[in-house]
Amino acid sequence: MIHMEVALESAQKRIGNVIRKKRLELGLSQEDLAEECEVHRTYIGSIERGERNISLLNILRVSKALKIKASELLSLAKL
Repeated sequence: MIHMEVALESAQKRIGNVIRKKRLELGLSQEDLAEECEVHRTYIGSIERGERNISLLNILRVSKALKIKASELLSLAKL
């Protein structure tokens, strides 16, 4: 059970790192991305730090705002 929790936490960190990298490549602030995704800025920050388990709906919103397919976002995070 502990191994699965570690793997899930690692997945959250990996997707957060990819989101941060893509956001910065587009020159967007966390606030800009949050506004585009219709979520709070602190939510974006917590996703990027791997503290949140991002929902499917928000993966779709974020990937659209980052101008990439959700499948590409997940692939870049090795998920």
